[in-house]
Amino acid sequence: MKRAQLIGFSVALVAGGLAFLLSRSLMQPPPPPAVQVVSNVETAQVLVARADIGLGQVANESNFRWQEWPKQALSPSFITRQARPKAPSDFSGAIARTSITANEPITAAKLIKSGSGGVLAAILTPGMRAISIKIAEHTAVGRLILPNDHVDVLLATRSRSRNTQQEEVNMEVLLRNVRVLAIGQQIEVKEGRKNAEGNVAALEVSPSQAEVVAQAALRGELTLALRSIADIGSVQAVDDRNKDRGNSIKVLRYGVKSKAYSVQ
Repeated sequence: MKRAQLIGFSVALVAGGLAFLLSRSLMQPPPPPAVQVVSNVETAQVLVARADIGLGQVANESNFRWQEWPKQALSPSFITRQARPKAPSDFSGAIARTSITANEPITAAKLIKSGSGGVLAAILTPGMRAISIKIAEHTAVGRLILPNDHVDVLLATRSRSRNTQQEEVNMEVLLRNVRVLAIGQQIEVKEGRKNAEGNVAALEVSPSQAEVVAQAALRGELTLALRSIADIGSVQAVDDRNKDRGNSIKVLRYGVKSKAYSVQ
């Protein structure tokens, strides 16, 4: 091999080595894999619903199960296995006071044991009363008033005028914004059911309102007027609007306007 070729080969070898070292120094090593630090979260076993429990449903032991729950998220009302290990059997036969969804924690306030009252007594607001009134299909918005709707209760009484002997109708608003507890035997709106069956409505009223309704049922016919859901919490605003329109109802007979009756 000639001297010039040997020198050229040596130079090429040195240049290749330098290029390799330079490229190696420029390459960054891949970052180390992220280390996940798993902290030990203390948990407790909480009693939850295994499946949906409907309002008024009688629960049994198979409706409940224990589920791990972070202790930091425990509510004082939750039932833990450590505190009440026999809770599933203790609540067997209890009535649901409200609808309970699957995996929702069970509390004593959501269930009432058999013997402590019926289903209707279980869903009543404390201090309130349930009173039933007879209704006809045409007086209940075509059977479309459902449990948990809010209504106004109206009284219609009939009398004859002494002068003309014509029948007069007096309409009076007895109660406003009353909660409907049940229609017939139905206390909850079932999926797919749009109409409420039954000719008796159970209303949630105060003790004094119960007396008013009971007396009014003997005087005439009671009618329910369905309220908008937007008006449930604004009774005063609705009543103030009515004051601007006057305080009477005019009854029409055969297209002729007759006597105006005051509404209290």
